[in-house]
Amino acid sequence: MSSDLQKVNSFLQKHHVLTLATTDGGELSACNLFYVFDNQKIAFVVASGDDTMHIKNITKNPKVAGTVVLETKTVGKIEGIQFRGDFLPLEDDELKKQYFKNFPYALAMNPKLWQIKINYFKLTDNTLGFGKKIIWQEIS
Repeated sequence: MSSDLQKVNSFLQKHHVLTLATTDGGELSACNLFYVFDNQKIAFVVASGDDTMHIKNITKNPKVAGTVVLETKTVGKIEGIQFRGDFLPLEDDELKKQYFKNFPYALAMNPKLWQIKINYFKLTDNTLGFGKKIIWQEIS
Protein backbone atom coordinates (compact mmCIF):
# COMPACT_ATOMS: atom_id res chain seq x y z
CA MET A 1 0.00 0.00 0.00
CA SER A 2 1.35 3.44 -0.90
CA SER A 3 2.19 5.84 1.93
CA ASP A 4 -0.56 8.21 0.68
CA LEU A 5 -3.14 5.42 0.86
CA GLN A 6 -1.85 4.49 4.33
CA LYS A 7 -2.52 8.07 5.50
CA VAL A 8 -6.02 7.92 4.02
CA ASN A 9 -6.65 4.54 5.67
CA SER A 10 -5.37 5.78 9.03
CA PHE A 11 -7.84 8.68 8.94
CA LEU A 12 -10.78 6.53 7.81
CA GLN A 13 -10.20 3.93 10.54
CA LYS A 14 -10.77 6.65 13.18
CA HIS A 15 -14.26 7.47 11.88
CA HIS A 16 -17.46 5.60 10.99
CA VAL A 17 -19.88 8.02 9.24
CA LEU A 18 -19.59 9.30 5.69
CA THR A 19 -21.65 11.80 3.74
CA LEU A 20 -22.69 10.51 0.31
CA ALA A 21 -23.82 12.56 -2.69
CA THR A 22 -25.71 10.98 -5.60
CA THR A 23 -27.59 12.04 -8.69
CA ASP A 24 -29.69 10.36 -11.35
CA GLY A 25 -28.80 13.15 -13.76
CA GLY A 26 -31.65 15.35 -12.56
CA GLU A 27 -32.37 14.83 -8.88
CA LEU A 28 -29.67 15.22 -6.23
CA SER A 29 -29.44 13.48 -2.90
CA ALA A 30 -27.12 13.64 0.10
CA CYS A 31 -27.18 11.34 3.12
CA ASN A 32 -25.06 10.10 6.00
CA LEU A 33 -24.17 6.41 6.27
CA PHE A 34 -22.27 4.30 8.78
CA TYR A 35 -19.31 2.67 7.06
CA VAL A 36 -16.49 0.19 7.32
CA PHE A 37 -13.47 0.84 5.10
CA ASP A 38 -11.43 -2.04 3.70
CA ASN A 39 -7.94 -0.87 2.76
CA GLN A 40 -7.16 -3.98 0.69
CA LYS A 41 -10.19 -3.64 -1.58
CA ILE A 42 -10.16 0.17 -1.30
CA ALA A 43 -13.89 0.15 -0.66
CA PHE A 44 -16.42 1.36 1.86
CA VAL A 45 -19.15 -1.01 3.02
CA VAL A 46 -22.49 0.66 3.85
CA ALA A 47 -26.08 -0.41 4.53
CA SER A 48 -29.11 1.16 2.87
CA GLY A 49 -32.61 0.26 1.74
CA ASP A 50 -33.84 0.18 -1.84
CA ASP A 51 -36.54 2.77 -1.09
CA THR A 52 -34.11 5.63 -0.35
CA MET A 53 -33.51 8.47 -2.80
CA HIS A 54 -29.77 7.79 -2.96
CA ILE A 55 -30.31 4.12 -3.89
CA LYS A 56 -32.89 5.11 -6.51
CA ASN A 57 -30.27 7.50 -7.91
CA ILE A 58 -27.49 4.93 -8.01
CA THR A 59 -29.65 2.47 -9.93
CA LYS A 60 -29.54 5.06 -12.72
CA ASN A 61 -26.04 6.41 -12.04
CA PRO A 62 -23.65 4.41 -9.83
CA LYS A 63 -21.03 7.20 -9.79
CA VAL A 64 -20.96 8.82 -6.34
CA ALA A 65 -18.95 11.32 -4.32
CA GLY A 66 -18.69 11.96 -0.63
CA THR A 67 -16.78 13.09 2.41
CA VAL A 68 -15.61 12.01 5.83
CA VAL A 69 -14.61 14.87 8.10
CA LEU A 70 -13.29 15.58 11.56
CA GLU A 71 -15.51 18.29 12.97
CA THR A 72 -13.35 20.96 14.63
CA LYS A 73 -13.12 24.73 14.89
CA THR A 74 -9.34 24.58 15.36
CA VAL A 75 -7.80 25.31 11.96
CA GLY A 76 -4.60 23.43 12.75
CA LYS A 77 -6.57 20.24 13.46
CA ILE A 78 -8.72 20.22 10.31
CA GLU A 79 -8.74 16.84 8.58
CA GLY A 80 -11.08 15.44 5.99
CA ILE A 81 -11.49 13.13 3.03
CA GLN A 82 -13.23 13.74 -0.26
CA PHE A 83 -13.84 10.66 -2.38
CA ARG A 84 -15.32 9.46 -5.66
CA GLY A 85 -16.24 5.95 -6.68
CA ASP A 86 -18.83 3.48 -7.88
CA PHE A 87 -21.72 2.35 -5.67
CA LEU A 88 -22.30 -1.38 -6.19
CA PRO A 89 -24.22 -4.26 -4.60
CA LEU A 90 -22.02 -6.08 -2.09
CA GLU A 91 -21.31 -9.71 -2.88
CA ASP A 92 -18.07 -10.21 -0.90
CA ASP A 93 -18.79 -12.26 2.25
CA GLU A 94 -15.60 -11.06 3.98
CA LEU A 95 -16.69 -7.44 3.60
CA LYS A 96 -20.13 -8.34 4.97
CA LYS A 97 -18.46 -9.92 8.03
CA GLN A 98 -16.41 -6.76 8.56
CA TYR A 99 -19.52 -4.59 8.53
CA PHE A 100 -21.42 -6.72 11.04
CA LYS A 101 -18.33 -7.04 13.26
CA ASN A 102 -18.25 -3.24 13.56
CA PHE A 103 -22.04 -2.79 13.73
CA PRO A 104 -23.41 -6.01 15.29
CA TYR A 105 -26.75 -4.39 16.14
CA ALA A 106 -27.37 -3.99 12.39
CA LEU A 107 -27.81 -7.77 12.11
CA ALA A 108 -31.24 -7.43 13.75
CA MET A 109 -32.33 -5.13 10.92
CA ASN A 110 -31.08 -7.51 8.18
CA PRO A 111 -29.94 -4.58 6.01
CA LYS A 112 -28.97 -4.66 2.37
CA LEU A 113 -25.22 -4.04 2.14
CA TRP A 114 -23.43 -2.16 -0.61
CA GLN A 115 -19.87 -1.27 -1.45
CA ILE A 116 -18.43 1.98 -2.70
CA LYS A 117 -15.41 1.03 -4.81
CA ILE A 118 -13.14 4.08 -4.55
CA ASN A 119 -11.17 5.50 -7.47
CA TYR A 120 -10.17 8.89 -5.97
CA PHE A 121 -9.30 10.26 -2.53
CA LYS A 122 -8.24 13.73 -1.49
CA LEU A 123 -7.13 13.99 2.12
CA THR A 124 -6.80 17.47 3.62
CA ASP A 125 -4.66 17.31 6.77
CA ASN A 126 -3.71 20.56 8.46
CA THR A 127 -1.85 18.59 11.16
CA LEU A 128 0.83 18.03 8.47
CA GLY A 129 0.92 21.76 7.59
CA PHE A 130 -1.71 24.32 6.68
CA GLY A 131 -3.66 23.26 3.60
CA LYS A 132 -1.71 20.00 3.13
CA LYS A 133 -3.45 17.84 0.50
CA ILE A 134 -2.74 14.23 -0.33
CA ILE A 135 -4.33 12.85 -3.51
CA TRP A 136 -4.65 9.18 -4.39
CA GLN A 137 -6.15 7.94 -7.66
CA GLU A 138 -6.71 4.45 -8.94
CA ILE A 139 -4.49 3.87 -11.96
CA SER A 140 -6.41 2.14 -14.72
